[in-house]
Amino acid sequence: MTAIALRPPEVVMRLKRLGAAHPTRLSFLRQLIRRATREKWRVRKHLFDLEDKGFGRAVYAVETPARTYSLVAFSTPLDDEKRSDRVIAQAWDTSYVLYDGLPDAPEIARLEANAPLQEAGRYTNRELVLARANKSVRLFEDVVSTLARGRQPDDEQLLGVGYLLRTTAVYGNGKFGIADRDEIAGRPELTGSFQAEMLTVWLIRSFTLDLVDHIACRRNPAGAAKLASGLRRALGVGNATGLGMAPFLVRHPLLTHSWFLARETALARVRAEPHAGAAERRIFAQALADLSRRVARWHSDDDRQAAATMSLAADLDALAENLDRLLAKPQPWDAVYRFAEDNFSLEGQEACVSLILEPHGALVDELGDTMKADETPGHAIDGSVTCASLRQALLDAYSWAADVDFADPAANARFWYVSAEKLEPRLGERFEEDGAELEQPLATARDALSLAAALAQEPQSASVADFLLRRPEWRHAVRRAQIVARFPYAEIHDNLIGADLRPVDILRAKLAFFGARSFDPRSDRWLRIALFSGEPLIEDVAAMAAAGEAA
Repeated sequence: MTAIALRPPEVVMRLKRLGAAHPTRLSFLRQLIRRATREKWRVRKHLFDLEDKGFGRAVYAVETPARTYSLVAFSTPLDDEKRSDRVIAQAWDTSYVLYDGLPDAPEIARLEANAPLQEAGRYTNRELVLARANKSVRLFEDVVSTLARGRQPDDEQLLGVGYLLRTTAVYGNGKFGIADRDEIAGRPELTGSFQAEMLTVWLIRSFTLDLVDHIACRRNPAGAAKLASGLRRALGVGNATGLGMAPFLVRHPLLTHSWFLARETALARVRAEPHAGAAERRIFAQALADLSRRVARWHSDDDRQAAATMSLAADLDALAENLDRLLAKPQPWDAVYRFAEDNFSLEGQEACVSLILEPHGALVDELGDTMKADETPGHAIDGSVTCASLRQALLDAYSWAADVDFADPAANARFWYVSAEKLEPRLGERFEEDGAELEQPLATARDALSLAAALAQEPQSASVADFLLRRPEWRHAVRRAQIVARFPYAEIHDNLIGADLRPVDILRAKLAFFGARSFDPRSDRWLRIALFSGEPLIEDVAAMAAAGEAA
């Protein structure tokens, strides 16, 4: 078997390609579904106390082999003028806590007093995740009223949106007093990236579907229909994500490297396979047909995304037309990828990566265990290296930035800062707004080139330790340079403060690793997506395990 080289970071880590990312079977929600299926997790409604309009509280208990987790959900009235996707909103249709264990009545009462307040509430380390969501109001009401009349909703309209509730935040890792990541990182079911958050969203999906059935039944107890099983599986949970998440891939270079290295290793393994078996061909064809159906329903008012989606549809048609010919070649999956690379848009190329991995779980799924990094100790600076060697390492690692002229205002147009109101990242216009003196160290290319220039003024044999004793303002750039030299997928290969930056490209890359679909940019700074659409319901995984199904 001829080995295939990994795609290099100068190809993979460009913003335009990141902005074309697709979820794969290594995405975090898929990893969670496989574990839950394998371990036969069971879900039960411990409490479902909602009045006629769907306001009240519910508890969904999830029994894993080692312990129980509970989604504690609260549904409350909300005036239309207070409903907003923005993080500065102060009220929501629904709010949630992922609770460690099964809460008793006093604990539910405590959470009911705090969870609807979200950031303003008070929490303990029994709360693992905090979340809130709003109804997709018109569609939610259409579905309820249609079910109340004993009919199923229009599937074209319903699946065109893909969700009935949309989360505006899913907080973990110690936010606002909830449990720190270190308290749960050693649990096998939660040790992977964002597994507690994905479990929360998976359970919110079930609550959403039960909520519309409940309201419809209360409106017409004798004649209401329940949402059909096919529609229940097709619907996911929406999410609105903005700038607050964008710097994550920059601030967590070791974790970022582990995510991309796992995906690229998986792709290289599959491309090196010498044959395409009948089972793999069948699964690939099914995945291709499923993606083609999804793309036909994928609508966005964003001009760039709309054009990319049209190109993707044409790419998938071309792939279907040429598939038999390509799979007859030696190293057939490599032939499929090279065909995409030579003929498809970036959107089509990255979709092809996802499709190629789909039939090969036995070959790639174990890489999911590598998609984590212990970043708590930080990264110790090696002060023994010389300034000359560090400068050369910088010039090598950031060769892609050599053509950026940071004296040009367009290349230096933005600055990242932290909002004093919400303590979340924001993007300022350097030459139009105040606050540049509060800039966060996220201008990685500019800082790397500036550090190289500073090192050029030092004696060739001077140590980095001596340099930093005199110039401690460069510690962050030195640390990052040494990380990037060892972990090649740790850095985005583009200018992150330029006038042409589209933060949604960074957002999409991260969200694709979560398992998101239906990317819909609402501006260059925030977008909507769907999670778990088309995936199994959590209450069905035990039956799937018995039937031998896999995600």
